[in-house]
Amino acid sequence: MTRDQQAIQDDIAYMRALAHEGRHAPLLAGRFLVAAALIFGTANTGLWAIQSGVLNVSPWAQLWVSIAAVVAFVVTLTVLIRRQKSQPGYQSSGNRAVGTAWTGVGYGIFVTWLGLVALAVKTGDWRWMAVMPTVVLVAYGSAWLVGAAMTGARWMNLTALLSYASAVGVAWFLDSSLILLVFNIILVAVALIPGLVLMRQEPSEIV
Repeated sequence: MTRDQQAIQDDIAYMRALAHEGRHAPLLAGRFLVAAALIFGTANTGLWAIQSGVLNVSPWAQLWVSIAAVVAFVVTLTVLIRRQKSQPGYQSSGNRAVGTAWTGVGYGIFVTWLGLVALAVKTGDWRWMAVMPTVVLVAYGSAWLVGAAMTGARWMNLTALLSYASAVGVAWFLDSSLILLVFNIILVAVALIPGLVLMRQEPSEIV
């Protein structure tokens, strides 16, 4: 065997190892999804209470509830990322790809939220924020597609499709405060439950 042939075989073996690593290493995104569902689900309930009149407070309270949720999630995210780095499989290609996808989702959602807040403040109409559930669910669907591609898990494809379908369905409630409660139900299906499934699949060893 020539040196060039050996080099080619080594390259092929390396690519196979990367593919195997990406497909079989358990994904470590479950905790982030569970945290997002719980924190923003709680915030949604608070926003619904304000919009429906259950809580008699200034409409500006919606902004502070949203800010509190974002701060709580960022703090939680920081803690979870530190813990994640000690878990087996953290550096796998699958976790790097899926982690990047969810990071992009997070930034995209946050920037869109800032834009809608700017619109709401400028116009005095907080109904702009009702677009957020659709934005979030479209972003979730895209991230789930990346997870499905990296792991070959069919249920992730189904979760992605459910996210996309729900993004359209939730828009039906755009003119009602009920959109926030409907959104919470959807978050259970596309974030909380899948997140718990991923957590059960995580390795228990710490390295």
